[in-house]
Formats: sequence, structure tokens, C-alpha cells
Amino acid sequence: MPEVSIVIPLYNEEAVLDALIKRLKDVILGLNFSVEVVLVNDGSTDKSARLIEELAFRDSLFHSVFLSKNYGHQIAISAGMACAHGTKAVMLMDGDLQDPPELIQQFYDKINEGYDVAYAIRKKRKESLVKRSSYWLYYRLQRLLTKSDIPVDSGDFSMMSRRVIDSINAMPEKSRFVRGLRSWVGFRQVGIEYERDHRSAGETKYSVSKLFKLAYDGIFNFSNLPLKLITRLGLVTIIVALIYIVFLLVRKFVYGDLPQGYLTIIAAIALFSGVQLISLGVIGEYVSRTYEQVKERPLFLIEKQIINREEVG
Repeated sequence: MPEVSIVIPLYNEEAVLDALIKRLKDVILGLNFSVEVVLVNDGSTDKSARLIEELAFRDSLFHSVFLSKNYGHQIAISAGMACAHGTKAVMLMDGDLQDPPELIQQFYDKINEGYDVAYAIRKKRKESLVKRSSYWLYYRLQRLLTKSDIPVDSGDFSMMSRRVIDSINAMPEKSRFVRGLRSWVGFRQVGIEYERDHRSAGETKYSVSKLFKLAYDGIFNFSNLPLKLITRLGLVTIIVALIYIVFLLVRKFVYGDLPQGYLTIIAAIALFSGVQLISLGVIGEYVSRTYEQVKERPLFLIEKQIINREEVG
């Protein structure tokens, strides 16, 4: 059995796959511990599936997992973790080479020092100003809202001990946010700073809508503060309404006049309607997550695996 499994989710990454494999093999040759590379095909529609199938039949270093459809990045990572055989640790990294495989030894050294989790901290992003600013704001908002101590500017790029992997695999929640689960389990954790590279080739698979979903999962899966904010928002709205009522009474009985009311009514209706819709939206987020959870469907389905150059169902 390998000491470390390197889990890499792949979705339409044929453009970068050759460079990824070459860099991985160059790094693995210099490691002093045994490794398997778990490539998870997340329902790719390009040549990625065929390429990693051929690779797994050709080279026993690579263990290929083929999901039955595209489940999304976080589920693909979870599938890889469930299939990983590493007896000591599991490394998570993306396949676009923004997470440099040359850091694997550095992560492993931290596990050897007694840490259960070594996670990467992005000290510099090579992306647009808008994207960098959005990430910066989100991570700090998440830290403010959630109970779990999720490190700021950390992603999924990390190495975790076997007991942490087993703990996360045992968690049944459907809307996965792996870095949040990683923080929740506790144990000894340490950050490693690195500069996140440009994507090596191809285009990002995280659209704006997928980024928003990931952000929602990070907040709603680890905090009930949005629900509490509804109560506070309601109280503030009531206080504002009472103050305005007092204002109207003073205008009527002290000064003998009263505003005509049309604009006032429209403003009040708009304010209260907005508060109600926001409240329903927040409640809906929690209800939808509960609905998905109670159905108890499996997190993912595996079409096939290729391990040690042999296909298994």
C-alpha cells in the first residue's frame, strides 16, 4: 500500500494533462516515500477520460476513478478521498497546475513533524484585481460568519493524515465544503505559504455561479448566524417603523399637519417586502440543504476504477 495518495479531480483538462503528469512524475521520482496518484474524472466531455484511462492501464502509479456524471469539484475531491489507499496521508491538489506539485515533500515533512493537516495559504494570486478583491472579501466575511476556524486565504490544496481523511469520509453531508470539514475536525494543523500560479492551460471550470455556490456552502454549512440575523433585521425594522409612527403622531397632534402618504406607503411596503423576501431566501437555503440531506442519496456513483492496471467495477 502507498504511504501517500495524491488526489486530483479533473473536469475537461485535456489541455493541461500532459504537463501535469510530467511534473508529477518528475516530483515523485525525488520523493523518499511511496505514492499513488488518484485521478478522478468528474464526467469530462473532452478527451480527459480516455487519456487517464490509457495512463492508468500503462502506469500502475496512477489510479483512475470515473464518476458516473459531473458532480462538481467538491464531490470529485470527496470521491478521490474515499478511493485513496494512502496509509499515512492524502494530498489534495487541482489539476490545472496552479497548485505546484513541487511542494508535496514540504507538506509531507509537516505530517512527519506530527501535524495532521498541512494546508496551503495563498500569499499571492496571479488573477485579475476584481477576482482577487472578491476572494479577499469572501474569506474575511466567511471567517466573521462561521463558527469553524477556517484559515483565511486557504483552499483545498493540502495534505491530511489518515485519521483526518477517515473522519471526513465518515461525514454524511451532501453539500460539501472540504476545507470547512478539514477545519472542523480539529487536530494539529499548520499553514504553508505559497504563490498560486497562473492556470497552465485551458480555462477555469469555476464559473461565477459555481463560485457563488461554493461561497454559499462555506457559509450556510458552517453557520446559523444568517438565521439569527433575520431576527435582528426584523427587530431593527420594527424599531424604525415605531420611530416613524411616533414622528407621524407628533406631526399630526403637535404641528397639525401630516404628510400626504403616497410616497411614505410605497417606501414602507418596499422596505418590509424586501426584508420578508431576504428572510425567506435565507430560510430557503437551510430548508433546501435539509431536503437534500434527508433523501439520503449517495454522494456520488462510480462508473469504474482502474487500479494496478486492472479495471474494477
